[in-house]
Amino acid sequence: MLVISLVFCCYLVILFSLAFWTRKGTQSLSGYFLADKKLPPWVVAFSTNATGESGWLLLGLTGMGYAVGVQAFWVVAGEVIGISLVWLLLARKIKHLGDESDAITVPDLLSAKFVDPQNLIRKVSVLVILVMVGTYVSAQMVATGKAFSTFTGMDYSLAVVFGATIIIAYTLIGGFKAVAFTDLVQGILMLGGLILVPAVAITSLGGVEEMLGGLLDIDAHLLDPFRPSEAGHSGWIPILSFLAIGLPFLGVPQLTVRFMSAVNESSLRTAGTISIIVTFLFGIGAVLTGMAGRVLVPGLEDAETVFPVLATELFPDAITGLLMVVVLAAIMSTVDSLLLLASSAVVRDFLQNIRGSVRSDSDLARYGKITTLVIGALAVVFALMESPLIFWFILFAWSGLGAAFGPVIVCLFYYPKLTLYGALASISGGFLTSVIWVVSPLKSASNDLYEMIPGFIVGLLLAVVVSQFTQSTNVSPTKIDKPF
Repeated sequence: MLVISLVFCCYLVILFSLAFWTRKGTQSLSGYFLADKKLPPWVVAFSTNATGESGWLLLGLTGMGYAVGVQAFWVVAGEVIGISLVWLLLARKIKHLGDESDAITVPDLLSAKFVDPQNLIRKVSVLVILVMVGTYVSAQMVATGKAFSTFTGMDYSLAVVFGATIIIAYTLIGGFKAVAFTDLVQGILMLGGLILVPAVAITSLGGVEEMLGGLLDIDAHLLDPFRPSEAGHSGWIPILSFLAIGLPFLGVPQLTVRFMSAVNESSLRTAGTISIIVTFLFGIGAVLTGMAGRVLVPGLEDAETVFPVLATELFPDAITGLLMVVVLAAIMSTVDSLLLLASSAVVRDFLQNIRGSVRSDSDLARYGKITTLVIGALAVVFALMESPLIFWFILFAWSGLGAAFGPVIVCLFYYPKLTLYGALASISGGFLTSVIWVVSPLKSASNDLYEMIPGFIVGLLLAVVVSQFTQSTNVSPTKIDKPF
């Protein structure tokens, strides 16, 4: 335990060193929330991946590999497709528009196109962001508690508070730049962990063939990529749902702002290549970890603890400590970004633009830090209620943000007839559809079809249909009439 503690302390020293190194850039809104748009490609790439993958990669996806076997590779395929599309089709366009309009937030980006004197686009966007980010951050705090409890035996509630304190502290000190550079460190650690653990686990079983044989002995369905659902329904619905997990990459705000933070448009080509490769390696490593874990430690009460359990059982204390850091890194790399996303929505979009605050830039940046602290504290309170299913809890928030902003961002650049009311209908409709799908009988009636699919479809349809009607009646003027 002493060795594990020392490794963790070294990690904390690195995090807070980066935070203090970057703190001078947090005195303005652009500096605190977007690192003054000067991040190099390696940082943008790893920050995008570390933020997008989060605690669900090390706990949720590994647990999924443990539970369903090779079918979890459909999730990997969906993520690779989704991240590839956003880099190829949207990243440089987002950066270009962000620079032209001096945007700091996603609502800034959307507002650049429309004449919107009542700030409707900002009001709706802020509401969606705060609701979904609150859910998302709480789920990540649950993951923090699980990770600390599994590795150290620490009480769950104490673990949540301890982990949250660390994350909130370095985010307050260094802002977006600290978050991005710590994401680089955390992303590299995550990649290393997801190469090391499955490699050692499979080797300890005697090789890939022995692992597959062990899975076959446990349950032949673990090797069937088209396995039917537990209720006996066709495997195509879960496959479509797993593939659709990559759709939110097209619009979740915490990733969109990464493209805006790059030093220039050309650097995003390098960043995209790195990001796509790392996403593939992340996913393959996570699923293989779960599959090997199913053979090595069958009968786990909680499949989502397979990574920390393997890290504890297969490695000496020093490596176990490093792997504990890997799990925490995955969680931290998303929580810090979500805290900044929520506080930027409150300060930049609500206080400065909706309420028309005339406070100085430095004052607003200070309010941003206070908001970060408050949102983090509220998330801890909800996390102490301890949801048992990290994977699905996070997917709910992930899909809600993706369904709200994915369709409208795609239309912003590829549907020049998009109007203000079309954008509002798309955000509201996509968001509400994903939520209603989860809380109503629709999800079970559709054999658990992932809510992102109907949410994204409804968002796209509303953007087009409502834009057609409002454009023909000339009730939604735009600032710019061409796609970006």
